[in-house]
Amino acid sequence: MQKYLFAFINKLKLRWKMVVLVLPLVIIPIFLVGGVIGYISTKQAYLGITQTSKDDLQHMAGFTVDMLNSHYQQFQVYKQDKEKTFHEELRTVSELAYNVVQSQQRLQQKGRMDLAAAQREARNALSKVNVGKTGYIYAMNSRGELKVHVAQEGVNVFDSRDETGRYFIREMIEKARRSKPGEVLYIVYPWRNAALGDKSLRKKVVAYRYFKEWDWIIAAGGYLEETYEDVAFERRSFQELKEKIKAKKVGKTGYIFAMDTSGNFMIHPTGEGKNFLNAVDFSGQHFIKEMCERKNGWIRYPWKNQGDKGPRMKIVRYEYFQPWNWIVAVGSYEEEFYQEANVIKGRIMESMVVLTILVSVMAVFLVLLASRVMTEPISRMIEVIRKVKSGRLDETMKVETQDELGELATAFNRMTKIIKHNKELEANLAQQGKMASLGVLSSGVAHEINNPLGVILGYAAYIEKKLSPDDPNYRFIHEIKRESKRCKKIVQDLLSYARTPQPVLEPTDLNALLEQIVDFAANHTDMHHVSVEKSFDPSLPEIMVDGDQLRQVAINLILNAGAAMQRGGKLVVSTQNGEDNCVSLKFSDNGAGIAAEHMERIFEPFFTTKVKGTGLGLAITRQIVEQHHGKIGIESEIGHGTTVEVRLPINRDDYC
Repeated sequence: MQKYLFAFINKLKLRWKMVVLVLPLVIIPIFLVGGVIGYISTKQAYLGITQTSKDDLQHMAGFTVDMLNSHYQQFQVYKQDKEKTFHEELRTVSELAYNVVQSQQRLQQKGRMDLAAAQREARNALSKVNVGKTGYIYAMNSRGELKVHVAQEGVNVFDSRDETGRYFIREMIEKARRSKPGEVLYIVYPWRNAALGDKSLRKKVVAYRYFKEWDWIIAAGGYLEETYEDVAFERRSFQELKEKIKAKKVGKTGYIFAMDTSGNFMIHPTGEGKNFLNAVDFSGQHFIKEMCERKNGWIRYPWKNQGDKGPRMKIVRYEYFQPWNWIVAVGSYEEEFYQEANVIKGRIMESMVVLTILVSVMAVFLVLLASRVMTEPISRMIEVIRKVKSGRLDETMKVETQDELGELATAFNRMTKIIKHNKELEANLAQQGKMASLGVLSSGVAHEINNPLGVILGYAAYIEKKLSPDDPNYRFIHEIKRESKRCKKIVQDLLSYARTPQPVLEPTDLNALLEQIVDFAANHTDMHHVSVEKSFDPSLPEIMVDGDQLRQVAINLILNAGAAMQRGGKLVVSTQNGEDNCVSLKFSDNGAGIAAEHMERIFEPFFTTKVKGTGLGLAITRQIVEQHHGKIGIESEIGHGTTVEVRLPINRDDYC
């Protein structure tokens, strides 16, 4: 036996030898003595602890329910008051709209305008009124045809249903036709407006009156939640309440949680938002389902957490919170309430504490020292390997020893040099091949196309001067000139991409440069429908760049943004001094956005979604940015806009 034991130890590495030889000398006596003393003291303490722990759990459960009820009552009264006020506001708006229609009808009766003109004037006046943030006034006849509406005027909505399936338009029409003169009616229904980006149902309130003379039902509607001035405050308050509840510890590892009667955890330190209705304890009991069925009481079950050697008995007090259909529960392990037993064990073990701490510290120190000596060089090697893996081939390992690790570091450094050299050769060959092909193609295209285009443009200009602008052929000559110039621009873009010169670097104030570019671009014909906003960081340092090339980058991105906002919009051009030794230039618009399937190809040469684009603008832009050791990135969402970020290093030798 002894022979095999020594053979086993001799095969182990040094740190494991220390663990096998040193730690048992400390741990085994401590566990033996502590086990006996803990057993005796725990048995003595068990008698009086159970009732005390239950009283604590009962108190905490009741206190948590009171906190939830206080929050509920506070904001419930506020919402009721706001709903009443909102009804009155809608009544006033509907009556105002009614008076507007009535005044137009009177003018029509007096002969000052015909019926169509009177209704048109009323329609124009009502469509300009907003109710709250997204509410509005609308009118329809008894057949459900919308006479006034911000988006669906002329549409028949007689068969429209709300999110519960109720024919609310039919109900409005029926009640309006039966209403008394001057009576204002109300209807409330759940609604989710996808056009506004609603992801959940919202409560919509509508006040309406019937204008019999024109058979119009005049309505003013809005969302109730938009009147809550403290919605954000309520959410923050509720979130703070949840955080307070989750932060409250019960014993050492116990906690408070809440769930609905379907087993969905509404408040929980780790399981919030998940459903645990079918969870079982260590004995197979569906304890969550039992709590949901009983709603109020005590439950005791064995539970084993990840990392526990065995199940521990857990006791939970739970109470029902009726307003939200929640079950509030407070649970903890019984053993954690045995503080008195721990005191007894502590007193008995006081004489052992000094020795235990001393031996443990020495053992830990020696193990850590050995581990550091053995593993620190390996950790440094792994760090370098990760950097090389991410593409930083300039990283090398320090050769500090002459052992196997030193030999491994030397071989790795030699390998990275070879890989770096091969990658540089590969990149240079690919780039040279591409540029050579494009150069040949561009030169041929320029030679074969520019000369005929010059002739075409010359003759077109000559004929244009000979013709009067009123001549029917004048427009065709103008089109020939415009399309010929477009062909010349395509050829020029192709040459620019194939022969982009190396940047001429000089200290440049990017804020001043962008100020000039934005002012110039704002006067471009493609930008007259766009408002441009500037947000420049005054702390931006001067950096070494080619101002002419960056001017081309900025103009390309600004004009692209203008093309994406054909119906108008806003472009924000901003700069920011980053914390990673790079500066950031952002161009953010609220235009149409870029489709996801196009995002991977937008920087490819000749790829474009424009009818008359060449597909070289963004390719040239990226080429210029990369020659400045920078990066360009695009984030876009259909219907919400696009943000292009250009990052440039402050120090020329760095990369972003």
